[in-house]
Amino acid sequence: MTLNARCAPDVPAPPQSVAEARDRLAAVLAPLGGGVVALSGGTDSAVVLAAASRTWTPARCVAVTSRSDSLAPRELDDARAQAAAVGVEHVVLAGHEVDLDAFRRNAPDRCFHCKDTLYGAARAEADRRGLPWVVDGANADDVGDHRPGLAARDRHRVRSPLLEAGLTKPWVRAVGRELGLPWWDKPAESCLSSRFPYGTAITVEGLARVRDAEEVVRRLGFRVVRVRVHDPIARIEVPPADLPAILAPGLRERVVEGLKALGFLYVTVDVEGFRSGSMNEALRPPDAPTMATGPR
Repeated sequence: MTLNARCAPDVPAPPQSVAEARDRLAAVLAPLGGGVVALSGGTDSAVVLAAASRTWTPARCVAVTSRSDSLAPRELDDARAQAAAVGVEHVVLAGHEVDLDAFRRNAPDRCFHCKDTLYGAARAEADRRGLPWVVDGANADDVGDHRPGLAARDRHRVRSPLLEAGLTKPWVRAVGRELGLPWWDKPAESCLSSRFPYGTAITVEGLARVRDAEEVVRRLGFRVVRVRVHDPIARIEVPPADLPAILAPGLRERVVEGLKALGFLYVTVDVEGFRSGSMNEALRPPDAPTMATGPR
């Protein structure tokens, strides 16, 4: 698959204040007049939904979330709570990306096939309701990494208000905090399929094992965790500040016991620490720039 040039759109300069960031987002949403918000359960799409609920009339704002094996159940729970908190109808779609050969074989374009399924279903829901747009939670940081899902967004004419407003993750969090959203500082989450190296087949059983492995570590008090699967090895990523804790005597043994009970032969901790999209490091040069401009 060839990703088109629109996958790397021009991004406006960062705002100068939280008020400007909030107003920019509203200015992108207002002329759309209504639509379906693809709600993942994370901070980004929750902020878009909250802003849309204040900008569009209630009958013109609907949230949709795909229930799939690649979405952690707690993320669906959060999406439900986010929609309820702003009084927006929430539709749960039956996700079926794991049924697609192109998704299961886990090539570098895997995200395209997942998003293509999601956006196609969201677009069908919007058309059924007579709503003109589908919007998502992609932000201005998302153009700085390998994001084939942006091609699926373009294919289905999905708008990304945060990206169009030039809001990076810190600005999104700042707007969410100003709007009073309890999810404004929620750790970033991602599709469970991102835990596997490209070329490793995605299976329902593998996704469930990753979900359970991360819950083992979370229950021990770690708020941010990824368990990357390099069978028979589990590679755990936590923020660098949490490395002493996860390696502490007593806790370390509980982590090892929990993950070996799930079938891993070896359990490792990545001393580089958590970084979003670490599996993409095999696809980009080591000096690739990142975007991290935001409020202090």
